[in-house]
Amino acid sequence: MTACGISWPGDPDFARLSGRTATRLRTFGIAVLAAFPAACGPVSPELAARQCEERARAADGPTGSVGVGFNDRGETLTKLSITIGSDYVRGLDPHEVYESCVRRKTGQAPIRPLDLGE
Repeated sequence: MTACGISWPGDPDFARLSGRTATRLRTFGIAVLAAFPAACGPVSPELAARQCEERARAADGPTGSVGVGFNDRGETLTKLSITIGSDYVRGLDPHEVYESCVRRKTGQAPIRPLDLGE
């Protein structure tokens, strides 16, 4: 048995699949592999800036949210969420995290400075 329970050519279990199923799996596999270069390529500077700003905010300190509400039966509902980023735990500077993240994603310097809303 292979990872995720999927059989591929060369796997002994693959031979037990019907011809049509084996062909569909091959086609699916080729489509997935063809999508990898597009998914792994450089991203736009704008998208990189947005994604890296989120990471830099996580490096700036813990983030979280609190929610309180009521349902139609009159019960009180509460929600608490706290996120502590690994960059914060390691004590990394948010501005350095932002710049290195953008450079890694685009291969160039950020298009705008980091704004942490300070």
